[in-house]
Amino acid sequence: MVISVDEQRGGAPPQAREIFWNLPNTITVLRTAVVPVLLLLPAFPGERGSEVIAWCFIVAALTDIVDGWLARRGQQVTHIGKLLDPLADKLLVSTALVVLLAVGRIPEWAVWMVVVIVGRELAVTGLRSLASAGGRVMGASWLGKLKAVAQNIAIGALLFYYPTLGLPAKEIGLAMLTLATVLTLWSGYLYFAEYFRGLGADSESGEGGA
Repeated sequence: MVISVDEQRGGAPPQAREIFWNLPNTITVLRTAVVPVLLLLPAFPGERGSEVIAWCFIVAALTDIVDGWLARRGQQVTHIGKLLDPLADKLLVSTALVVLLAVGRIPEWAVWMVVVIVGRELAVTGLRSLASAGGRVMGASWLGKLKAVAQNIAIGALLFYYPTLGLPAKEIGLAMLTLATVLTLWSGYLYFAEYFRGLGADSESGEGGA
C-alpha cells in the first residue's frame, strides 16, 4: 500500500516558513552594532566620549524590551529570534564588562564579579540548550530579569564613570555591579535547581511507567 506524504504527516498542513527580516529581528541585529562602539572606549576615555558610549549602550539595552514586545504584539516570534535575542544581550554585556576591565573602571578586587557574571551567562545558555534537546523549555525567571536590570544599570553607570546629572556614576556602578553579582549567583542556582528537579521528575515517571 502506498501512503502519501500528507497521510504520513497525519494530514497536517506544511509549516509556514519563518520570515527572518521582520522588525523585531532587525532591531535585535542592530543591537549588536553597539558592540564595536563599546570597543572605542579605550580610545575615547574622556567625559564626552564616555557619555556618548554610555548612551549608546542604554539605547541598545532598551531595544531588548522593544523587540520582545513587538514580536509578541505582532505575532512575529521566530526560532531564529529566540536564538539571536539572548545571544545579542550576552555579547553586549560581555563586551562591555571586558572593555570596562581593560580601561580600569572595574577595579582588581571586582574582577571576580565579571568572571561570575560572564561564567553564569555561558553556563545557563548551555543548560537551556540541554533542556531544549530534552524537550523542555526554561523561560526567563523574574529573578533573571531583575538581574539583567541591575547588570545594565551597573554597566551604564560605569560607562558614564564621571559624575552625571549630579550623581556619582562610578560609585553607583560598582554598587549595582555587586548587586548584579548576587542576583547572578542566586538566579543561576535556581536555574540549575529547576533543571535537576526536572531530571528527577522524568526519572521517577519513567520508573513508574515501566
